[in-house]
Amino acid sequence: MRTGVIAKKLGMSRIFSEDGTHVPVTVMQIDECQVVAQRTQDKDGYTAVQLGAGTAKVKRTSKAMRGHFAKANVEPKRKLVEFRVSEDNLVNVGAELSAEHYSLGQRVDVTGTSIGKGFAGAMKRHNFSGLRATHGVSISHRSHGSTGQCQDPGKVFKGKKMAGHMGDVRVTTQNLEIVRTDSKRNLVMIKGAVPGSKGGWVLIRDAAKRALPDEAPKPAGLRSSGEKASNETAADFVDDVVLINGIGEKTAAALKKEGVRSLTALVALSSEDLTALEAKLEIIGQSEREEWIVQAEEMISGKPPRAKVDQELAKKLKSDNTAKEGGE
Repeated sequence: MRTGVIAKKLGMSRIFSEDGTHVPVTVMQIDECQVVAQRTQDKDGYTAVQLGAGTAKVKRTSKAMRGHFAKANVEPKRKLVEFRVSEDNLVNVGAELSAEHYSLGQRVDVTGTSIGKGFAGAMKRHNFSGLRATHGVSISHRSHGSTGQCQDPGKVFKGKKMAGHMGDVRVTTQNLEIVRTDSKRNLVMIKGAVPGSKGGWVLIRDAAKRALPDEAPKPAGLRSSGEKASNETAADFVDDVVLINGIGEKTAAALKKEGVRSLTALVALSSEDLTALEAKLEIIGQSEREEWIVQAEEMISGKPPRAKVDQELAKKLKSDNTAKEGGE
Protein backbone atom coordinates (compact mmCIF):
# COMPACT_ATOMS: atom_id res chain seq x y z
CA MET A 1 0.00 0.00 0.00
CA ARG A 2 1.54 3.29 -1.17
CA THR A 3 1.08 6.76 0.25
CA GLY A 4 -1.37 9.18 -1.27
CA VAL A 5 -0.71 12.87 -1.95
CA ILE A 6 -2.18 16.20 -0.88
CA ALA A 7 -3.23 18.28 -3.87
CA LYS A 8 -4.87 21.63 -4.48
CA LYS A 9 -7.89 21.81 -6.76
CA LEU A 10 -7.23 24.50 -9.38
CA GLY A 11 -10.50 24.10 -11.29
CA MET A 12 -11.95 22.31 -14.29
CA SER A 13 -10.88 22.38 -17.91
CA ARG A 14 -10.81 20.04 -20.89
CA ILE A 15 -8.17 18.35 -22.99
CA PHE A 16 -8.42 16.97 -26.52
CA SER A 17 -7.51 13.45 -27.50
CA GLU A 18 -5.82 12.48 -30.76
CA ASP A 19 -9.16 11.80 -32.49
CA GLY A 20 -10.44 15.29 -31.60
CA THR A 21 -12.84 14.37 -28.80
CA HIS A 22 -12.60 16.48 -25.67
CA VAL A 23 -12.36 15.08 -22.15
CA PRO A 24 -13.52 17.17 -19.15
CA VAL A 25 -10.82 17.17 -16.48
CA THR A 26 -10.19 18.59 -13.04
CA VAL A 27 -6.71 20.09 -12.70
CA MET A 28 -4.93 19.27 -9.43
CA GLN A 29 -1.61 20.74 -8.32
CA ILE A 30 0.75 18.91 -5.98
CA ASP A 31 2.08 21.98 -4.17
CA GLU A 32 5.40 21.21 -2.41
CA CYS A 33 4.05 17.97 -0.93
CA GLN A 34 6.79 16.72 1.40
CA VAL A 35 7.16 14.01 4.03
CA VAL A 36 7.19 15.68 7.45
CA ALA A 37 7.28 12.60 9.72
CA GLN A 38 7.14 8.81 9.77
CA ARG A 39 5.07 6.48 11.95
CA THR A 40 6.64 3.08 12.54
CA GLN A 41 5.34 -0.15 14.02
CA ASP A 42 7.97 -0.23 16.79
CA LYS A 43 7.43 3.33 17.96
CA ASP A 44 3.80 4.12 17.14
CA GLY A 45 2.13 0.75 16.61
CA TYR A 46 1.35 1.37 12.94
CA THR A 47 3.15 2.44 9.77
CA ALA A 48 2.29 5.72 8.06
CA VAL A 49 3.81 8.86 6.61
CA GLN A 50 2.78 12.39 7.51
CA LEU A 51 2.69 14.67 4.49
CA GLY A 52 2.58 18.45 4.42
CA ALA A 53 1.60 20.65 1.49
CA GLY A 54 1.53 24.36 0.72
CA THR A 55 3.53 27.05 2.47
CA ALA A 56 2.51 28.72 5.71
CA LYS A 57 3.88 31.95 7.12
CA VAL A 58 6.28 31.37 10.00
CA LYS A 59 4.68 34.08 12.13
CA ARG A 60 1.33 32.28 11.85
CA THR A 61 2.79 28.92 12.85
CA SER A 62 2.77 27.93 16.53
CA LYS A 63 6.04 27.42 18.35
CA ALA A 64 5.38 23.68 18.74
CA MET A 65 4.71 23.24 15.03
CA ARG A 66 7.81 25.27 14.14
CA GLY A 67 9.86 22.74 16.10
CA HIS A 68 8.05 19.88 14.36
CA PHE A 69 8.88 21.26 10.92
CA ALA A 70 12.42 22.19 11.94
CA LYS A 71 13.05 18.60 13.05
CA ALA A 72 12.12 17.44 9.55
CA ASN A 73 14.10 20.29 7.98
CA VAL A 74 11.13 21.45 5.90
CA GLU A 75 9.36 24.79 5.64
CA PRO A 76 6.08 25.23 7.58
CA LYS A 77 3.15 23.67 5.74
CA ARG A 78 -0.47 24.74 5.45
CA LYS A 79 -1.94 21.24 5.35
CA LEU A 80 -0.88 18.09 7.23
CA VAL A 81 -2.31 14.62 6.57
CA GLU A 82 -1.27 11.10 7.52
CA PHE A 83 -1.43 8.24 5.02
CA ARG A 84 -1.23 4.60 6.10
CA VAL A 85 1.41 2.69 4.14
CA SER A 86 3.06 -0.71 4.23
CA GLU A 87 6.53 -0.96 5.75
CA ASP A 88 8.23 -1.40 2.38
CA ASN A 89 6.58 1.82 1.10
CA LEU A 90 7.78 4.19 3.83
CA VAL A 91 9.22 7.39 2.34
CA ASN A 92 12.16 9.26 3.86
CA VAL A 93 11.48 12.45 5.80
CA GLY A 94 11.99 15.54 3.65
CA ALA A 95 11.35 13.80 0.34
CA GLU A 96 9.05 15.69 -2.04
CA LEU A 97 6.38 13.87 -4.03
CA SER A 98 5.72 14.77 -7.65
CA ALA A 99 3.04 14.24 -10.29
CA GLU A 100 5.01 11.18 -11.48
CA HIS A 101 3.60 9.36 -8.45
CA TYR A 102 0.67 8.48 -10.75
CA SER A 103 0.67 6.98 -14.24
CA LEU A 104 -1.65 7.55 -17.19
CA GLY A 105 -4.84 5.54 -17.02
CA GLN A 106 -4.44 4.76 -13.33
CA ARG A 107 -7.58 4.81 -11.19
CA VAL A 108 -7.59 6.85 -7.98
CA ASP A 109 -9.90 7.71 -5.10
CA VAL A 110 -10.24 11.44 -4.35
CA THR A 111 -11.38 12.76 -0.97
CA GLY A 112 -12.40 16.36 -0.35
CA THR A 113 -14.93 18.59 1.39
CA SER A 114 -17.94 19.20 -0.82
CA ILE A 115 -19.15 22.71 -1.57
CA GLY A 116 -21.66 23.92 1.04
CA LYS A 117 -25.13 24.68 -0.32
CA GLY A 118 -26.73 25.86 2.91
CA PHE A 119 -30.32 24.84 3.75
CA ALA A 120 -31.89 22.95 0.85
CA GLY A 121 -35.26 21.35 0.23
CA ALA A 122 -35.89 17.64 -0.31
CA MET A 123 -36.01 17.95 -4.10
CA LYS A 124 -32.55 19.53 -4.35
CA ARG A 125 -31.00 17.63 -1.46
CA HIS A 126 -32.34 14.11 -2.16
CA ASN A 127 -33.64 14.34 -5.75
CA PHE A 128 -37.28 13.93 -4.75
CA SER A 129 -39.78 14.33 -7.59
CA GLY A 130 -42.08 16.65 -5.66
CA LEU A 131 -45.85 16.60 -5.33
CA ARG A 132 -48.36 16.59 -8.17
CA ALA A 133 -48.99 19.75 -10.15
CA THR A 134 -52.78 19.47 -9.81
CA HIS A 135 -55.53 17.37 -8.18
CA GLY A 136 -55.67 19.26 -4.95
CA VAL A 137 -52.03 20.29 -4.52
CA SER A 138 -51.98 24.08 -4.38
CA ILE A 139 -48.96 25.63 -2.63
CA SER A 140 -46.72 22.72 -1.65
CA HIS A 141 -45.49 21.31 -4.95
CA ARG A 142 -41.85 21.12 -3.79
CA SER A 143 -42.49 19.77 -0.30
CA HIS A 144 -41.36 16.30 0.70
CA GLY A 145 -44.81 15.09 1.72
CA SER A 146 -45.62 12.93 4.73
CA THR A 147 -42.72 11.97 7.02
CA GLY A 148 -44.38 10.13 9.90
CA GLN A 149 -46.88 7.35 10.54
CA CYS A 150 -50.10 7.03 12.49
CA GLN A 151 -50.35 6.59 16.24
CA ASP A 152 -48.02 3.59 16.11
CA PRO A 153 -45.07 4.29 16.19
CA GLY A 154 -46.03 7.97 16.08
CA LYS A 155 -42.62 9.45 15.40
CA VAL A 156 -40.18 10.36 12.61
CA PHE A 157 -37.34 7.87 12.44
CA LYS A 158 -33.78 9.16 12.62
CA GLY A 159 -32.15 9.42 9.19
CA LYS A 160 -35.38 10.22 7.35
CA LYS A 161 -34.67 12.08 4.12
CA MET A 162 -35.91 15.61 4.69
CA ALA A 163 -34.96 19.20 3.99
CA GLY A 164 -31.84 20.38 5.79
CA HIS A 165 -28.18 21.36 5.54
CA MET A 166 -26.64 20.31 2.23
CA GLY A 167 -22.97 19.99 1.37
CA ASP A 168 -19.85 20.90 3.39
CA VAL A 169 -19.18 17.25 4.24
CA ARG A 170 -16.28 14.89 3.59
CA VAL A 171 -16.85 13.09 0.30
CA THR A 172 -14.83 10.39 -1.47
CA THR A 173 -15.26 9.74 -5.19
CA GLN A 174 -13.83 6.40 -6.28
CA ASN A 175 -12.26 5.03 -9.45
CA LEU A 176 -11.51 8.30 -11.21
CA GLU A 177 -9.09 8.10 -14.12
CA ILE A 178 -5.76 9.91 -14.48
CA VAL A 179 -5.73 11.24 -18.06
CA ARG A 180 -2.61 13.41 -18.01
CA THR A 181 0.26 14.45 -15.75
CA ASP A 182 2.67 17.38 -15.99
CA SER A 183 5.81 16.73 -13.97
CA LYS A 184 7.31 20.16 -14.73
CA ARG A 185 4.40 22.05 -13.21
CA ASN A 186 3.43 19.20 -10.84
CA LEU A 187 -0.10 18.95 -12.25
CA VAL A 188 -2.39 15.92 -12.28
CA MET A 189 -5.47 15.97 -14.52
CA ILE A 190 -8.32 13.71 -13.47
CA LYS A 191 -11.26 12.84 -15.71
CA GLY A 192 -14.54 14.30 -14.49
CA ALA A 193 -15.36 16.26 -11.36
CA VAL A 194 -13.91 15.84 -7.90
CA PRO A 195 -15.41 17.04 -4.60
CA GLY A 196 -14.40 20.44 -3.26
CA SER A 197 -14.19 24.06 -4.30
CA LYS A 198 -11.47 25.84 -6.25
CA GLY A 199 -8.40 26.32 -4.13
CA GLY A 200 -9.45 23.59 -1.70
CA TRP A 201 -7.23 20.74 -0.51
CA VAL A 202 -8.03 17.19 -1.61
CA LEU A 203 -6.44 13.81 -0.95
CA ILE A 204 -5.58 11.52 -3.86
CA ARG A 205 -5.02 7.81 -3.12
CA ASP A 206 -4.56 4.70 -5.22
CA ALA A 207 -7.97 3.19 -5.95
CA ALA A 208 -9.05 0.71 -3.31
CA LYS A 209 -11.14 -1.32 -5.78
CA ARG A 210 -8.66 -1.45 -8.66
CA ALA A 211 -5.25 -3.09 -8.97
CA LEU A 212 -2.19 -0.86 -8.86
CA PRO A 213 -0.51 -0.58 -12.29
CA ASP A 214 2.82 -2.37 -12.65
CA GLU A 215 4.55 0.83 -13.77
CA ALA A 216 3.56 2.74 -10.62
CA PRO A 217 6.75 3.88 -8.82
CA LYS A 218 7.46 2.44 -5.39
CA PRO A 219 7.65 3.55 -2.66
CA ALA A 220 6.57 6.82 -4.33
CA GLY A 221 7.16 9.12 -7.28
CA LEU A 222 9.68 11.57 -5.86
CA ARG A 223 10.95 14.90 -7.12
CA SER A 224 14.72 15.29 -7.15
CA SER A 225 16.14 18.15 -5.10
CA GLY A 226 17.59 19.88 -8.17
CA GLU A 227 14.47 19.53 -10.30
CA LYS A 228 12.45 22.71 -10.78
CA ALA A 229 9.78 23.72 -13.22
CA SER A 230 10.91 25.77 -16.20
CA ASN A 231 9.01 28.76 -14.88
CA GLU A 232 10.49 28.40 -11.40
CA THR A 233 14.20 28.62 -12.09
CA ALA A 234 16.20 31.46 -10.68
CA ALA A 235 17.37 32.45 -14.17
CA ASP A 236 13.80 33.41 -15.13
CA PHE A 237 13.64 36.09 -12.46
CA VAL A 238 15.46 39.38 -12.29
CA ASP A 239 16.85 41.39 -9.40
CA ASP A 240 13.91 43.78 -9.12
CA VAL A 241 11.75 44.78 -6.12
CA VAL A 242 8.56 44.46 -8.17
CA LEU A 243 8.84 40.67 -7.81
CA ILE A 244 8.13 40.86 -4.07
CA ASN A 245 4.63 39.77 -3.17
CA GLY A 246 2.92 42.82 -1.68
CA ILE A 247 4.80 45.50 -3.63
CA GLY A 248 2.61 46.93 -6.37
CA GLU A 249 3.57 49.17 -9.23
CA LYS A 250 2.98 52.35 -7.20
CA THR A 251 5.12 51.22 -4.26
CA ALA A 252 7.82 49.84 -6.57
CA ALA A 253 8.01 53.17 -8.41
CA ALA A 254 8.32 55.03 -5.10
CA LEU A 255 11.08 52.70 -3.90
CA LYS A 256 13.01 53.06 -7.15
CA LYS A 257 12.70 56.82 -6.88
CA GLU A 258 14.47 56.54 -3.52
CA GLY A 259 17.23 54.42 -5.06
CA VAL A 260 15.97 50.97 -3.95
CA ARG A 261 15.62 49.21 -7.28
CA SER A 262 16.94 45.71 -6.64
CA LEU A 263 16.43 42.93 -4.11
CA THR A 264 20.07 43.16 -3.06
CA ALA A 265 19.68 46.89 -2.38
CA LEU A 266 16.61 46.19 -0.24
CA VAL A 267 18.40 43.53 1.80
CA ALA A 268 21.39 45.84 2.28
CA LEU A 269 19.22 48.44 4.08
CA SER A 270 19.63 48.61 7.84
CA SER A 271 16.54 48.46 10.04
CA GLU A 272 16.85 52.21 10.75
CA ASP A 273 17.12 53.04 7.06
CA LEU A 274 14.14 50.83 6.24
CA THR A 275 12.05 52.46 8.98
CA ALA A 276 12.96 55.92 7.73
CA LEU A 277 12.12 54.89 4.16
CA GLU A 278 8.71 53.56 5.24
CA ALA A 279 7.98 56.80 7.09
CA LYS A 280 8.91 58.84 4.04
CA LEU A 281 6.68 56.77 1.77
CA GLU A 282 3.88 56.63 4.41
CA ILE A 283 3.84 52.82 4.50
CA ILE A 284 4.97 52.26 8.09
CA GLY A 285 5.08 48.56 9.06
CA GLN A 286 4.28 47.27 5.57
CA SER A 287 7.68 45.63 5.01
CA GLU A 288 7.41 43.64 8.23
CA ARG A 289 3.80 42.61 7.66
CA GLU A 290 4.49 41.36 4.15
CA GLU A 291 8.01 40.05 4.89
CA TRP A 292 9.85 42.02 2.20
CA ILE A 293 13.30 41.17 3.49
CA VAL A 294 12.48 37.47 3.89
CA GLN A 295 11.08 37.30 0.35
CA ALA A 296 14.09 39.15 -1.07
CA GLU A 297 16.53 36.78 0.67
CA GLU A 298 14.58 33.77 -0.62
CA MET A 299 14.75 34.98 -4.22
CA ILE A 300 18.44 35.89 -3.95
CA SER A 301 19.13 32.33 -2.76
CA GLY A 302 17.41 30.97 -5.88
CA LYS A 303 13.84 30.34 -4.75
CA PRO A 304 10.97 31.50 -6.97
CA PRO A 305 8.94 34.53 -5.86
CA ARG A 306 5.85 33.93 -3.77
CA ALA A 307 3.76 36.09 -6.08
CA LYS A 308 2.43 34.59 -9.31
CA VAL A 309 4.52 36.83 -11.54
CA ASP A 310 3.66 37.13 -15.21
CA GLN A 311 6.60 35.67 -17.10
CA GLU A 312 6.20 38.27 -19.84
CA LEU A 313 6.74 40.94 -17.19
CA ALA A 314 9.84 39.13 -15.94
CA LYS A 315 11.26 38.92 -19.46
CA LYS A 316 10.50 42.60 -20.06
CA LEU A 317 12.28 43.58 -16.85
CA LYS A 318 15.24 41.41 -17.77
CA SER A 319 15.53 42.97 -21.23
CA ASP A 320 15.19 46.48 -19.76
CA ASN A 321 17.96 45.80 -17.28
CA THR A 322 20.19 44.41 -20.04
CA ALA A 323 19.54 47.48 -22.18
CA LYS A 324 20.40 49.80 -19.26
CA GLU A 325 23.64 47.94 -18.58
CA GLY A 326 24.56 48.14 -22.28
CA GLY A 327 23.79 51.88 -22.37
CA GLU A 328 25.94 52.54 -19.36
